[in-house]
Amino acid sequence: MTSPRVEIDLGKIEENARCLVRRLGVRGISVTGVTKAVCGHADVAMAMLDGGVVGLADSRVSNVSRMRAAGIACPISMIRAPMVHEMNDVIGSCDASYNTEMETILKLGSAARDQGAVHDAILMVETGDMRDGIMPEDLIDFASGVVATPGVTLRGIAANFACMGNVAPTPGDMAMLSRLADQVERACGPCVALVSGGGSANLAWALGDGATGRINNLRLGEAILMGIDPVSGRPIDGLHTDAFALFAEVIEARPKPGPMPMRPRAPKCGKLELVSNNGQGNRAVLAIGQQDTEASSLCLPPGFGFIGATSDHTVVDTAKSTVPVGSEMKMGLSYSALMRAMSAPDVEKGVLEKQSLNAMAKDRETHPVLRIA
Repeated sequence: MTSPRVEIDLGKIEENARCLVRRLGVRGISVTGVTKAVCGHADVAMAMLDGGVVGLADSRVSNVSRMRAAGIACPISMIRAPMVHEMNDVIGSCDASYNTEMETILKLGSAARDQGAVHDAILMVETGDMRDGIMPEDLIDFASGVVATPGVTLRGIAANFACMGNVAPTPGDMAMLSRLADQVERACGPCVALVSGGGSANLAWALGDGATGRINNLRLGEAILMGIDPVSGRPIDGLHTDAFALFAEVIEARPKPGPMPMRPRAPKCGKLELVSNNGQGNRAVLAIGQQDTEASSLCLPPGFGFIGATSDHTVVDTAKSTVPVGSEMKMGLSYSALMRAMSAPDVEKGVLEKQSLNAMAKDRETHPVLRIA
């Protein structure tokens, strides 16, 4: 296999999805699997579906088209409001979309009527994350406008948390969303079938002991893919945190002076210059860089340290380890590193069964974190 590449363990993704579906199901909450971080990778989407998610969601039409072309026929929602030029494609490939602008709703309704379809609209409410959302005091008027738009059906409301501000929702936030659902139905009739309380940042609340109210859905991507609570950064009990691994080839390995600190050369202009350091250290240069992933957030093997990265090189302190040129270094990925690696055209994506992956590692490893390329 070539490198750099991401290796994907579908079994672990399926098990993560199944675990969360089971635990949330007891609380009356369904799970929608979010595929945007993997660019709508069809095999990952199928693993989520095999784990029991009720549908999929993505933020890009191209990702949805990729999944549809692979034969995935389940309900798929657009979780970013459609752009004007996407209306026909959204109607043709998505069952629902999340919206915050009446102009968008009107264009979706027109496109749906042209295609002889009816499109479900889910209204995103601003609950403090300060990204996208209708202000709560405007929600009833907005919902009434949606109900009156031919070609569009109001299916529910939703909220975002910890996307911009990294702040988890409180029980009060979730109770407010339930109250808003009640208010919309009092004004518009029984039209709020879905109350999507947010994403992976909501798990601590959803799996707690408090009442869930009308919240009956969560949109989960990071928790299923990474097994991590995005707010605390801690692993979620019972989930795999290593479903993805990044491999990059070592293209240079030699002792070099230690990192050179920067200091101002001229205080008035603030320019910096390198200050030499006579300390020696073993370093490896990897054939991967910022163009391929978020190098600074990669999880390096124990005893290895991140020194720096440019567009296509990553420099690693290998301490006393022997790292042969031509070998591959295995690294874990953060959610942001995964997103960039999966969207990078020069990073191969390999889907390996768990047993095949372990057998290959056993045959090829010459170092706990290295493989002969």
